[in-house]
Amino acid sequence: MKVFADQLPAALAKKLPKVVIVGGDEPLQHRDACDAVRAAARQAGIEEREVLDVDANFAWSRLLEAASNLSLFATSKLMEVRLGTHKLGQEGSKALAQYAEMLDGSDDVLLLSMGKLDAKQQKSAWFKALDKHGLFVPVWPVDNSRLGYWLRDRTALHGLQIDLEAARLLGERTEGNLLAADQELQKLALIHPQGTRLNVESIAQGVEDSSRYDVFNLADACLKGEPSRASRIVQGLRSEGVEAPIVLWALSRELRTLLSLHQHLDQGQSFEHACKTQKPMIFDKRRPAYQKAIKRLSMKRLHKLLLMAQRLDLAVKGASAVPLWPGLHDLAMTMAGGKGILAETAWTYRISANN
Repeated sequence: MKVFADQLPAALAKKLPKVVIVGGDEPLQHRDACDAVRAAARQAGIEEREVLDVDANFAWSRLLEAASNLSLFATSKLMEVRLGTHKLGQEGSKALAQYAEMLDGSDDVLLLSMGKLDAKQQKSAWFKALDKHGLFVPVWPVDNSRLGYWLRDRTALHGLQIDLEAARLLGERTEGNLLAADQELQKLALIHPQGTRLNVESIAQGVEDSSRYDVFNLADACLKGEPSRASRIVQGLRSEGVEAPIVLWALSRELRTLLSLHQHLDQGQSFEHACKTQKPMIFDKRRPAYQKAIKRLSMKRLHKLLLMAQRLDLAVKGASAVPLWPGLHDLAMTMAGGKGILAETAWTYRISANN
C-alpha cells in the first residue's frame, strides 16, 4: 500500500507492517522515513537489527540466510537492506521475491531503502510480492510552490513557529536542499526559546544564503512561468561558476521539447501521448509544467526563442555581439513569461559575412 512520507508515522502507529519500502532520492525525507520505521520497530519491542549494505559485490543469498537464522536472544528482528544508488538486478529481484514467500511464518520486519522506483519497477514481481505485506513510501522532492508550507510545518518539529513569508525566504536561501534547511532550523532552535515565532527579519539575519542551483531547477522555473525565480537561478548559476554552454543546453532542450509537443498536438494527438513520444519521455509529475508552458508559448514564440538560443550559441563561440550571461538571463526570463534586460538592438545584431 502506498503511503507518503508525511503520512508514514500515523500509518506505523496503527500497525507495524512486515515490509516497508522507502524509495526516492530526496535525502531528508528518506532519512526521516527510515528513522520512523526504526522507531516503530523499537516501540513494538524489536531490539535486534541486522543491516545489509548492498554494493557491487553483494551476495543476495545473505538476505535469505539472515531471514532463516533464528536469534538466540529475540523472536523477531528488523532486517534493513540499503541499496543506495545500486541497481537491484536479477539476483536481487529473485531474492526479494523469495523473501516475500518466507514472510507468512516470520515475525521479522524488512526495511528496504533504495532510490526512486519507476512505474515499471512498481509492476515487477518482487515489488508486488512485498507490497502485499506492507507499505511503499515514495519520497519526492518538495515542489517549489509547496516549499514554504512544508518548511512551516517542519519548523514546528523543532519547537518553533514561522510566518509563511519567512518560511518562503528560508526556502529561497536553501532551495533544493531540505537537509540544509533543516540544519538551519536546528541552529535557530538553539538560538531562540521554544515557541518563538520566526519572521522574515529573523531568517534574513540568522540564515546564510546557501542556495545551490542547477540547470534543472532553471528549466522547471521557466516551464512553470516563474520569472523571478528564473532570474534568481540564472544569477546563482553564474556566481557558482556553472559554464554558460551548460545553461544554454538546458534551455534549448526544453524549447525543442515544447516545439515537438506543439507539433504532436497539431497532428491531433493527445497531450499524454505527445509526452510519451518525447526522448526522454516526460513523466506524469512534470507534465503539468509542460502544459503551462504550452499554453503560454506559441509555436511562433518558441521559434523566436530558439533564434535567441542560436545567437547565444554564436556568442559562446565568439561570433555574436550578444552579451552571454545577460542573454541567457533574457532567454530564461522570456521563457518564463517575464521581460529581459537587454536592449532590442542586442538581439537584432546581424553577423557580417566576414564572420
